[in-house]
Amino acid sequence: MKTVAILALCFLVVICVASDAATDPQPAGDNPAEEGLFVEREQASTVVRQKRAAGQLSLVQLESLREVCEANVACEHMMDINGIIAAYTAYYGPIPY
Repeated sequence: MKTVAILALCFLVVICVASDAATDPQPAGDNPAEEGLFVEREQASTVVRQKRAAGQLSLVQLESLREVCEANVACEHMMDINGIIAAYTAYYGPIPY
């Protein structure tokens, strides 16, 4: 059993060393900004999902919040008085979508 464990460990070491040798290290003089690490604001805004305002929630999303809040009597009472957004935020934190 010990022999199998040692052989497996040696196999993993050989694979790690071989994979490190196959990749070329990055030269020290390269500038990361030239490689496309940074993008323009317009391009980033199309990729990154913007956080939606509370008024932009769909009816299905509001209904799911309402179902979660109905399980708690205090949250349900606050939902009737202040609205679903305020009640969910007060009892469960920020809206997940």
